Amino acid sequence: MTDPRPPAGTDPERPCVPHDSAALTTWLTTLVRNREYGTLAELRRARGGTNAHIRAGWYGGDEHRDLFERIAFLFAIYHQGSSTPSYGTGSLGAAARRIGDGTGRGPDNPGARRLLARIASSRRIPWRQLQHAITRLRSCEQAPPSWTELAEDLISWHDRKARVAYRWSVEFHLPPEQDKAARNKPTTRKDTTS
Repeated sequence: MTDPRPPAGTDPERPCVPHDSAALTTWLTTLVRNREYGTLAELRRARGGTNAHIRAGWYGGDEHRDLFERIAFLFAIYHQGSSTPSYGTGSLGAAARRIGDGTGRGPDNPGARRLLARIASSRRIPWRQLQHAITRLRSCEQAPPSWTELAEDLISWHDRKARVAYRWSVEFHLPPEQDKAARNKPTTRKDTTS
């Protein structure tokens, strides 16, 4: 009778575990809703290694573990002291349009323009500038970007066809009339009966 196990010292091929950014967002918002402040405090530690970071990394699968841990860090920074979770809305470019103060928001705010320019010009994922953007949104009491969409965008950061940084820049600099029209545009459903 043969032993079905691989010989000792060999590593059998493991199946690739896919990522699930929507599940990460659900878990993170549940932490806020359930007031699990200890876990959120662990996530705010920039250099991971905590059980909370490891748990966040599970949602990234084999390929995106570190990225998901960092998204959880950004989420925890935004929600520090908050008892109501925010799923966020839109891309980071659209969210950056909300950064500002009495002198203007988005493209009308010099600080927001410089911040988005630094983000968009980066070849690597600009973690420090992303943290700054999230912190600014929190201090302006504005909604963050969609955490699920942010994770998906950062997964595609190096994909030249996705052009994530360019799309964020376009959404940031969108003229107010077009931005308002895009938000008010009714969604159409394709007729599947024909």
